[in-house]
Amino acid sequence: MMKTVAVGTKNEAKVAAVRAVFAAPSWRLVPLDVPSGVSVQPLSDEETRLGAMNRAKRALDAAGAEIGIGLEGGVMRIDGQWWLCNWGALADRSGLVLTAAGARLALPPEIGAGLEAGRELGEVMEEYTGRRNIRANEGAVGVLTNGRIKRAAMFSHIVELLAGHYEFFCQNGPFTV
Repeated sequence: MMKTVAVGTKNEAKVAAVRAVFAAPSWRLVPLDVPSGVSVQPLSDEETRLGAMNRAKRALDAAGAEIGIGLEGGVMRIDGQWWLCNWGALADRSGLVLTAAGARLALPPEIGAGLEAGRELGEVMEEYTGRRNIRANEGAVGVLTNGRIKRAAMFSHIVELLAGHYEFFCQNGPFTV
């Protein structure tokens, strides 16, 4: 029986990450533009996590799916240094919401200056590299790892964490997350 997983974005890197984990023929993937309910550029772990949770719940509701997935990229500041951060959330019809975080990577001072000026990371990265549409392709993580880790792969890791955690939950019963 085919189940539906709704993804709270149409960003191709994020959709590819979910597609890599929730593969056909068991799963039908429905990408949806849903609001994150947070800043266009989340500026903390907490805000980035909340954006992922909001996207997961809103995608679940909008599609009438069995599972909703939300993925959110953001930045955070530690000891004066800006860092890339990424969160994912999985929501199901029972009201369960699981979250998982991904890679952390220090951003160059020039990127941090752009963030402090109130600009979005994707825009700053495009200016920094002279390339376009980075957020739908390799992402900041792809640029900053010299192509070794692309955005879709980084988010796939988060989706794998969520899927595995969800399977554990389904097999072992309720617990506090």
